[in-house]
Amino acid sequence: MSDFKIWMNGRLVPQAEAVLPVNSAAVFYATNVFEGLRAYWNERDGELYGFRLADHFARLRESMKLMRFTVGQSDEQMFDAVRAVLAGNEVREDVHLHMVAYVAAPGLDATAPTGLYINPRRRPRLTDKAGMACCVSSWVRTSDNAIPIRLKCGANYQNGRLATLQAKADGYDQPIFLNQRGKVAEGSGATFFMVRKGRIVTPPVTSDILESITRTTLMEYVCPEVLGMQVVEREIDRTELYTAEEAFFCGSGYEITPILSIDRFSLGRGEVGPLTKRIAQGYMDLVRGVDTRHPEWRTPTYRAVTV
Repeated sequence: MSDFKIWMNGRLVPQAEAVLPVNSAAVFYATNVFEGLRAYWNERDGELYGFRLADHFARLRESMKLMRFTVGQSDEQMFDAVRAVLAGNEVREDVHLHMVAYVAAPGLDATAPTGLYINPRRRPRLTDKAGMACCVSSWVRTSDNAIPIRLKCGANYQNGRLATLQAKADGYDQPIFLNQRGKVAEGSGATFFMVRKGRIVTPPVTSDILESITRTTLMEYVCPEVLGMQVVEREIDRTELYTAEEAFFCGSGYEITPILSIDRFSLGRGEVGPLTKRIAQGYMDLVRGVDTRHPEWRTPTYRAVTV
């Protein structure tokens, strides 16, 4: 367990004191939405950079809109809260944070009071020497007319939990979801890319996937500007997975995580592929500030803050 303190409604508190009422909608009905934020330590600059925080805040507000509640903090107050939790914990390392907005009142229709907390945590990273063995899940991704996946709420992750536990019980690392049309959607908590016939391919946002900020970063910058390759956004059939040369998951938590096999079919030579390695390196250089382009995506977060 992390020893970091949690920022909760304006105060830094020990983890044991960051509690919610047991009869709250957040606890009983999972009435919450959240963002997984990343901040990366740059030793050269002596700075911790939060990556694309404004985009995460915008997505958080979209999720709250769909869940019909809101919190009182402005975007600038959210920036200050992220700085406060990192400075207050004296974080000088890469860190993953959960920013969670929730309904603290009981009942299905409760919209007030609401709250916001930020939980920093250390999250291990797979290196380019490792990769995942995945399977196509028998569980189907929930649809936009059921519980929309573009809504990043805690309740959605039960779909992923069921699939992940089944995958692990069957000897795999992670599942890959198909949607109700039988097309490839995404992983349990990450979007999916593959390399097939030399082209980088990912499902469209209408395939019941999260509108991933990492996915957008790869499509807007890393693939076209670093690799000189455009990403093809289209529906993917299940059998295409088995004939892909490479594949990987991406997300704020997963970063770029290679997939080595799917349903026991090895991809390529069964090792991390060359394009996946280049994409992972390009992404990590960007978020850490080694690649100094797009400075508007990196928010300095370690400055002194009164907490």
